[in-house]
Amino acid sequence: MSKLTEKENFMMMFDGKIPEWIPRLILAPVKDLEEVPATAGIGPGFLMGARMKPPHKDIWGVEYITTKEAAGAMIPKTWDFILEDVTKWRDVIKAPSLEGFDWEQLCKQDIERFKVDRNQTALSMNVSGGYFQLLMAFMGFTEGLCALFDEPEACHELFEYLSDFYCTIIENTIDYYKPDIFNITDDTAAWGNPFVSLDMFREYFLPLYDREAKFARDRGIPISYHNCGKCEIFMEDMYNIGVRSWNPAQICNDLDGIQEKYGNSLILNGCWDVEKVTNPSMSDDDIYEYLLGIANERAKNGGFCFLATILIPEGEAERMNHVNDVVNKSIIKIGHEFYK
Repeated sequence: MSKLTEKENFMMMFDGKIPEWIPRLILAPVKDLEEVPATAGIGPGFLMGARMKPPHKDIWGVEYITTKEAAGAMIPKTWDFILEDVTKWRDVIKAPSLEGFDWEQLCKQDIERFKVDRNQTALSMNVSGGYFQLLMAFMGFTEGLCALFDEPEACHELFEYLSDFYCTIIENTIDYYKPDIFNITDDTAAWGNPFVSLDMFREYFLPLYDREAKFARDRGIPISYHNCGKCEIFMEDMYNIGVRSWNPAQICNDLDGIQEKYGNSLILNGCWDVEKVTNPSMSDDDIYEYLLGIANERAKNGGFCFLATILIPEGEAERMNHVNDVVNKSIIKIGHEFYK
């Protein structure tokens, strides 16, 4: 039996090594955890928990709601946006004061609250949550996207203000958290195409991500990147600022091309079709065979993790809990047998 922990098995991939088994990453709670997860997220509680309690507003004043279409996940309220004119953002967007924080105590409380065994599970630090996403939350997609075209100066000033706030937090917490991984998050793409061009990505967002990534690069902390949808066009730039792990690496991207280009130096987490697995026509055996096929396709040279948690839509708890159970038992079995 291996003496490696889940953490050690996962982290060895950042050195380009093939793990002893295929790691399993978890982004949401599941019914049955037979093993500890390879990673767990950490971030300041006053940022992470603000929208989880009524009236479900984040620190900026954006109200969040749940929808059936998002399988119960919280999304910004899709009407009554807080910012109508981006040139007047200073009148609306007010960062909470960071004066007087006991950063060491705050980080200690965060780590204790998450109850992570750091010998078993890698700690992944995430702070900002995404600058593109914030602008869309403030203004909605119609006005937010128009603002990027029509008012670049105001958008740059707003992003710089947000970045100053979040980077102050990173600077004051990263050495107390001592994370194993630093995570950059921003959903700048839909399933079919990115929301912004590569030029706009480089103009507005890449410098913000690079500013955050530098905290990790300076400390030798591996960097991961969360971006849903067809975001492959951005991956070279993100790789160049230090990203070595990408989730959920959805199948709308050219994953064959990505793996051919980067080999196992870019860890792909996910690479599966959740709609296929949750289709009622799929038997338990079908699910297992589908996941085995993904492993055969993506994991043979390392650089792959299972990331296969399913959100539970309203009214489908019984079926989806069963599917989740089948998926997790399947990836544990496949993962531990694969490299043998």
